[in-house]
Amino acid sequence: MTFGRNLKFVIMLVKMKLIRTMAFRFSFFGAFFADGILFIVQMLTFAVIYGQVDSIGDWGHGKMLIFIGTFSMLNGLNMVVYFFGIAQIPQKIREGMLDLYITKPGNTLFRLTFEEMNLGSAPLLLLSGGIVALGVSIENIHVTPLLLFGYIVLILLMTLLYYDMELILRTIPFFVISATSVDRLEGDMLTLNFKVPGIIYTGIFRVLFYYVLPYGIMATVPTQLLSSTLTAPGLVHALCIVVFFTAFALWFWRFGLKHYKSASS
Repeated sequence: MTFGRNLKFVIMLVKMKLIRTMAFRFSFFGAFFADGILFIVQMLTFAVIYGQVDSIGDWGHGKMLIFIGTFSMLNGLNMVVYFFGIAQIPQKIREGMLDLYITKPGNTLFRLTFEEMNLGSAPLLLLSGGIVALGVSIENIHVTPLLLFGYIVLILLMTLLYYDMELILRTIPFFVISATSVDRLEGDMLTLNFKVPGIIYTGIFRVLFYYVLPYGIMATVPTQLLSSTLTAPGLVHALCIVVFFTAFALWFWRFGLKHYKSASS
């Protein structure tokens, strides 16, 4: 499928989602309420963990607010665009529903990714942006158009990395019976890396969260760019990680699809 056809397909999925949302309005406001509660919990977590200290490493409260807002924004994009589609892959594999997607025209992964976009989580992006703006104000950062553009690009790249990790973990059920431990691993990694910035990791933890399970760079690198503390090697490392994990995720998905045991087989 060409880019133009893919774009039209996404627009069609958005329209269908809006129609379903208008038919079941409670689902929209329910998602907004749930995300609002999550956002409040995140801010309370920030207050409890960092309220009694002046800095984490060389990061003060302003940079930590940018970090928390950035992670929340990544989570918001995840929830809006692809989470609910990707999250259902293990169930579709287990119950044989993937057959329906494989037989449909177009790219199977593309359809699975975008078919369950959750527009009810969109307000979380505005709230997250407000937290980032507050952190920028505290740090007295002069945000130029170029700096803002770079931050947005990194947010999109880290959202892609977030997607890669979700896809990799949810491709594992092609080869195992239960994916419960996979969901638990992802939850634990996100919880840990939401609470602490990647700058504090050293030794084996830095290797783990910067190279093997790169959750540690997702919110850290955009925060470093916005606060002008990102080094050239750090930027190159982040870009290489995104390229590698995107390529690996797509290969792993195709490899898993080849080993899919169809319900009709």
